Amino acid sequence: MMKPHYLLIFLCAGYISWAQAEIYKKVDADGHVTYSSTPTKGSKKIDLGPLTIVPSPARAHNNVTPSASLKVDSATQKNRDNLRRKILEEELSTEQKLVEEARQNLINGKGQPEILKDKDGNNYRNAAKYEENIKALQGQVTLHEKNVEALRTELLKLK
Repeated sequence: MMKPHYLLIFLCAGYISWAQAEIYKKVDADGHVTYSSTPTKGSKKIDLGPLTIVPSPARAHNNVTPSASLKVDSATQKNRDNLRRKILEEELSTEQKLVEEARQNLINGKGQPEILKDKDGNNYRNAAKYEENIKALQGQVTLHEKNVEALRTELLKLK
C-alpha cells in the first residue's frame, strides 16, 4: 500500500503539469509584443520546456532556546537594577524640583493678571488671556505631579 505522503506528492506533481498552459506570442505591425494563453491570428506557440523545480535547502536546527540565551547572572542583574534605581532617583529629584517651580509659576501667574491699556489710556484686565495663562500653568503643575507619581511607582517595583 502506498503511504499517504507519497500519494500527496504524486497528486501535487500531476497538478503542476495540468496547470501549465500553452503560451502564444504575437508581434503586430508596430512591433508591439503580446503574450496570450489563447491562439490568435498571426500568433506563434512558444515552447517553454519543462519547469525546473529546485528543492529548498534544509534549515539548520538551533537547539538553543531564546529564553536561555537571554538570561544573565544575578550579579549582572543586580548591577542593572542598581543603575536603574539610581537613574529613577535622579529623575525623581529633577521632577520634584520642576513641580515646585511650576507651582511657584502658578502662584506668580495668579498674582499678576495681564493689565492692558485701551486707546484712551484706561487700564483693563484681559480675562480670557489671564484664564488661558492660568490653565497652561496649572497644566504644567499637573504634568510634573504625574511624572513624580510614575517615578515613585517604578521605584517601589524595584524594592
